[in-house]
Amino acid sequence: MVTPGPTRPDRRTFLRITAGAAVVLPLAACSSDAGADTVRIAYQQFGSGTNLKDWLSASAKTFTAAHPGLSVELVPIVAAENDYFTKNELLMSSPRTSADVVYEDSFIMLSDVGAGYLRPLDAHIKTWDHWGDVVKASREAFTAEDGHVYGAPQTTDTRALFYHRDVFEEAGLPSTWEPTSWDDILEAARAIKDSDSEAAPLFIFSGKAQGEKASMQGFEMLLYGTTSRLYDEDTKKWVLGSQGFVDSLSLLRMIFEEELTLPVSQHLDPNISESIYSTMIPEGKLGILLDGSWITRNWAEGSPGEWPEWTEKVGLAKMPTKDGQDPGTLTLAGGWGLTIPQHCRDEDAAWAFIEAATSTENSLAFAIADNHITVRKDVAAKKEYQEYAPSVEFFTDLLATAYYRPALPAYPEVSAAIQEAMEAVMSDAADPKKAAADYDAAVTDIVGAENVQEESR
Repeated sequence: MVTPGPTRPDRRTFLRITAGAAVVLPLAACSSDAGADTVRIAYQQFGSGTNLKDWLSASAKTFTAAHPGLSVELVPIVAAENDYFTKNELLMSSPRTSADVVYEDSFIMLSDVGAGYLRPLDAHIKTWDHWGDVVKASREAFTAEDGHVYGAPQTTDTRALFYHRDVFEEAGLPSTWEPTSWDDILEAARAIKDSDSEAAPLFIFSGKAQGEKASMQGFEMLLYGTTSRLYDEDTKKWVLGSQGFVDSLSLLRMIFEEELTLPVSQHLDPNISESIYSTMIPEGKLGILLDGSWITRNWAEGSPGEWPEWTEKVGLAKMPTKDGQDPGTLTLAGGWGLTIPQHCRDEDAAWAFIEAATSTENSLAFAIADNHITVRKDVAAKKEYQEYAPSVEFFTDLLATAYYRPALPAYPEVSAAIQEAMEAVMSDAADPKKAAADYDAAVTDIVGAENVQEESR
């Protein structure tokens, strides 16, 4: 486990900062008089979506049918992503407010392990029918550096390039596009800019306003296409002086310098993704987007932005490595799973609920309703899964070349430092080398000098 450096800010303080000053933490409102025979399930509720609630409700029926003496209480935490992490952390910190099962993002789970909020699940995992069905990368993402497993993985997501075929046609580009290097992407973007199309050529999430989205489906989709990494798994140290870090920032700087993307002001709009999904792509105002597998749900039948023609208008391309080196393409994967907090009142009952929720049938129904990528081979083998969405096979196959973030306790702060470096080059406040050097200094402050190393070349 990474040892916190002496100048590292308190994690709770950090999350409060990233969540914003307006966060309200209604601890009292989330406390419950539920007895020990009630399993309390905490999950994120954001917007009008009910897929998560529907899955947990169906799982509760499965669970109570098998355990008639027990009941389930769903505890929705109404919050956007960073606010959810903050509220959930504070709820888990007290036996008075803690739920018995928590739906966690792998992005924050290991940080919660480091804070002592979660129980290891090794004894349960040994008897779980589906641990062997979980893809290797996802099993590793839910295993901490102490070697213990802290969650049952349930969903994932992968990332790739979306391109608009009408925009490509205007630019004289092929309707089936398979870039093999960063240069291929730049050439396509330049062709769009030089064409009669009014579309912005390319969009990569960048800067602090986009939060973790900028780090993961923006910067790290570039960095992991080089030979550099953020963290050395063998030495357990964060990597400084990375050539890939500089190269990734240089690509971003080039995109802004050559005006191959939207203006900086639009990149700094935290709601820009909504405009991209609801209008810019459907109306052909954006040529290429680097983004995640879930965005097609915005255009699915019955959604507010229903767009039946999207499969004809939007092409999908794998993200190439920098120069086309092995393995040729890559993706970053994330995902959520179910965990058991330290203050859980009945661990066996909590695990029994997790087993019910992660049955093949309940997992399949959730994947289809939620339009997400499964991490499970048994679910992926189902015909209903393979046919539920036009892009599901493409995005599921990407897991073969997936990387997970080093979601260690320090990662949220490292991620913030990445976003600062991106913003420095996109706004021309620093050149890529200076921005990378500032990142190196920030990471050293975050984790301590004893936990960093220079990249070996």
